[in-house]
Amino acid sequence: MDHYRVLGLHRTATKEEIKTAFKKLAFQFHPDKHSQSPRAIRENATIRFKQVSEAYEVLMDDRKRADYNFRRSSGDPGRSNHYSQYSYGYSRSGSRYEYKPGSGGGGGLASNFEMALRILTGRSSILYLGFAA
Repeated sequence: MDHYRVLGLHRTATKEEIKTAFKKLAFQFHPDKHSQSPRAIRENATIRFKQVSEAYEVLMDDRKRADYNFRRSSGDPGRSNHYSQYSYGYSRSGSRYEYKPGSGGGGGLASNFEMALRILTGRSSILYLGFAA
């Protein structure tokens, strides 16, 4: 799934353009708006709403967006949809969608290396190394 295509945007879109596109599409596909619709339309709207929400979350977070753009430009289609490993569900309050880690995503050496790199380059790890030196 191409997050830019889901929101109808170009790769150079600003955060304001992303927010505007998200609001428009979220309003259009929100599950509460389609509560009285036939089942097929309701399910399709729910799926589209989840896709729009995922695209918004990835593209609004600078780190996730950079990672997503890197994966898309690296030509590795098997790993380009890294964020689809998240499942959707209502929060405990039931008032909004939230992401919960799912069972998707790959394992392997590349994932383990990426995880180790993120841990070592995290703010707290760098501080620990600074104090240790």
